[in-house]
Amino acid sequence: MHLAFDQSAHTGPALVCLPMFSMSRAATATAFSPALAGTGLREIYLDLPGHGDTPAHCPPTSQAVLDTVCAWLDNHLDTPALLAGGSYGAYLAAGIARQRPDLVRGLLLVCPGITMARHSRHLPDEPPLDPPPGWLDAAPAALHAHLDTALGHRTPAVVATVLTALNSGGPGDARFQQRLQNGPDYALPDENTHVVFPGPVSVITGRQDGIVGYTDQFHAMRHYPRGTYTVIDAAGHYLPYEQPTLLRSLTQDWLRRTGVSTPR
Repeated sequence: MHLAFDQSAHTGPALVCLPMFSMSRAATATAFSPALAGTGLREIYLDLPGHGDTPAHCPPTSQAVLDTVCAWLDNHLDTPALLAGGSYGAYLAAGIARQRPDLVRGLLLVCPGITMARHSRHLPDEPPLDPPPGWLDAAPAALHAHLDTALGHRTPAVVATVLTALNSGGPGDARFQQRLQNGPDYALPDENTHVVFPGPVSVITGRQDGIVGYTDQFHAMRHYPRGTYTVIDAAGHYLPYEQPTLLRSLTQDWLRRTGVSTPR
């Protein structure tokens, strides 16, 4: 099936990056490309069905979205890929590793969703860090509650970066996204299945992530015998935009464990 995508001109191993829910491949590139600079990897950024420039050409279920990504990987890549993703994209990447491990060389999971049922998520009990006055002034009022919950590094500069990412790329299909997120099949059918993925994995979480938290991700490490888990203070659900320097350092460590050469 068709998925809109961008890729770098490099000829190294493929690294396929999957977006956060409702976000585009342009936003994903802004999040991950600084962490990958100089690696020589063939960076590929996908728009999921109903996201960015990809039409909603599958049923509004996470399994259908995952199957579409797997079909794209089967049709476009000759060898297993490194998979990276944020939030929902990381949730899908982990699902692909469970269902089609033959397609996956390693996983970089940033603020991954573990359970799609919001009432089942274990979120931080502590209040978020105190922001400077007026830190949300540039954001639309409709986004204030979301950003207040999602962000750990709470500054006007971070808000501006996140807003630019949210508004980048194609428009997506809001009706499809709503049906997917609110439908009975938002969770993958094997979400709670205990399947071990033996490849190198890095799970990176934000200490102040009020959307998916950080503790469910630690418990999920039993699936990854070669996994590294990191929780970053002053970071929330938009961690790549909040702490890009730390993300780069942790990404370089993950790439070394995958056997991919990185700059010294």
